[in-house]
Amino acid sequence: MQKENENRNNTMEKKIEDILSRMSLNEKLGQMRGIFGLQGLAPFTYGLFGPFKTKGVKRLGIPPFVFSDGPRGIVHSRKTCFPATIGRGACWDPELEYRIGRAIGMEALEIGANACGAVCINLLSHPAWGRAQETYGADSVHVGKLGAGLVKGLAEFVMPVVKHFACNNIENSRFRVSVKIDERTLREIYLPHFRTCLDAGAAVVMSAYNRVNGDYCGENEHLLKDILKGEWDFKGFVISDWFLGCRSTVNSIKAGLDVEMPQGYYFLPFKIKRALKKGEITNEMIDEATRRILRMKMKFGFTGNKSPGKINVDRKSHADLALESARKSVVLLKNEKEVLPFDRSRIKTIAVVGSLADRDNLGSRGSTDVRPPWFITPLAGIRKLVGPHVKVVTAGGGKKALQLARQADAVVIVEGLTRRDEGEYFPFLGGGDRTKLELAPDKEKLIRDVAAVNAVCAVVLIGGSAISISSWINDVPSVLMAWYPGMQGGRAIADILFGDENPSGRLPVSFPKTTAQLPAFDNVSNEVVYDFWHDYRFYDMKGMSPQFSFGHGLSYTAFAYSDFLIENQHLHAGEILKLSFVLKNIGSRSGYETAQVYIGGDHSAQNPRVMKELKAFRKVYLKPGEQRRVDMEIPVDECSYYDVERKKWRVEKRDYKILVGASSTDIRLNGIFIIS
Repeated sequence: MQKENENRNNTMEKKIEDILSRMSLNEKLGQMRGIFGLQGLAPFTYGLFGPFKTKGVKRLGIPPFVFSDGPRGIVHSRKTCFPATIGRGACWDPELEYRIGRAIGMEALEIGANACGAVCINLLSHPAWGRAQETYGADSVHVGKLGAGLVKGLAEFVMPVVKHFACNNIENSRFRVSVKIDERTLREIYLPHFRTCLDAGAAVVMSAYNRVNGDYCGENEHLLKDILKGEWDFKGFVISDWFLGCRSTVNSIKAGLDVEMPQGYYFLPFKIKRALKKGEITNEMIDEATRRILRMKMKFGFTGNKSPGKINVDRKSHADLALESARKSVVLLKNEKEVLPFDRSRIKTIAVVGSLADRDNLGSRGSTDVRPPWFITPLAGIRKLVGPHVKVVTAGGGKKALQLARQADAVVIVEGLTRRDEGEYFPFLGGGDRTKLELAPDKEKLIRDVAAVNAVCAVVLIGGSAISISSWINDVPSVLMAWYPGMQGGRAIADILFGDENPSGRLPVSFPKTTAQLPAFDNVSNEVVYDFWHDYRFYDMKGMSPQFSFGHGLSYTAFAYSDFLIENQHLHAGEILKLSFVLKNIGSRSGYETAQVYIGGDHSAQNPRVMKELKAFRKVYLKPGEQRRVDMEIPVDECSYYDVERKKWRVEKRDYKILVGASSTDIRLNGIFIIS
């Protein structure tokens, strides 16, 4: 098989060189810039005029690069709207992401695109980040595995585009901020998930707007040339983020930026030719960029003037997939006295109140704004589920909501965030980073007041990141986090509330008790420092507890962990750590448990380490009374750290702790292995 792949690659490279030798300079430069992309400037026009393109060369069978966003579904035309990426991160299910990737890839191909920018994997280093909803969560291993699943699904139809490389974790100052970061933190925290997705088959990398250690990402030689194309041996090509993602002609091309999107400015032919004439760049740099672009178009079968042809998209199966992912994304944060699931036999009237009970609230504007053919609000989902035998009454808030709550047998309060509170930032339209992680005071007051008049009460939170709820959590018996749940979100929420589905979501980000519990989120300064400590690493380092920990999520059943085995406790670099344990459903309902494996150890003078880091996880479905031995394998090299002085990864010889449990703080099993 390896020999066949080598022969295939050699044949492809020869074809690429033949085509390259027959291209004129203008034809090569046409590959390196977008055309007719000004519709990407405004959020309301971003997805209205079809995908974004570069030029093609018809006489040589070279198609244009045709790009469509986005992270929760295709933004052009009326396509399937899946839950926001952060919600799918709460599913902890790479296989589900693979199937979603296939669906998005098919719908991208349907509109004539040959590339899709659905794979947004910037780490959620602070929950106030406005575009937290576009990524899977706060841990690199978790983000990498889910992103890799999406990449593999997309790659069956289009070129997967991974974004934004790198350290793009602030929205409001993204065009100017410089991230000051040491090499070890960069390598261990902010880059590994990109490498995982590239290894899974990503074809294109989109550079970020921000600067890293002073240099804009689109002209950052260390990121693009030294690491991405050098050490990682990435064979694909690099595109800029839209408009301000490219800041220069010479520096960008020299650093390894291959395509300026969505409209040429710095990469206009006359500017590149002028730089060539002055000797500031070389023809080989142009050839190398073109070669990379041709390689991916050929690898994914888009050369030879072949029309993509019609593809049969099963709308119903994609809608069903949106429903499955929405159901699996919902996290049951609290369920005191087992208020949930609601017992329909005891409910004649249910009140559904709150500002988001009956609102189109699918997530951010701009590059992620999917326009589905239809959507189901929480109110509509509940009405549909309970049918005519249960009276559903509703109010947005105020005295009417309290009156209805008093008279009802149960109450659902739907509150949270909207695209005006967070998301891609547009002046006068809202979005951007959050200054506080709590809900607005009027929303918190509504929750407290309603819960005070009806004890059979559940709060459903909508939003794209952590929400601090300590000021009212003790006043309500049950809380669900539904994220931005996509076009089928209302149905999924109803299914969870009434027990037709057992909640299986687990938090991909810790929920702090208050905004003040975390370091201040600086989206104003021109320079910020990124360090090693965020999310559960930060809480462990500080010896603090969040409101809800990374990995937390309740179920309508319960699970027991036992019989922990480590196959070989004495290992060497390059070997595989093999462990197993028995997981049993000790409750009365079928359900999923997400078992998480963390590895850590005591600090050493040679290598200060965090107390624990996620290294593996597995989502397991069990019927009542069923038990299963869960096997996991972790390469020992996953325990390595980046030695800055030697510029290489090293595995420290020492004792390591293995922690297995249901969250970063709910540890059920532990053991030790030794690397010697």
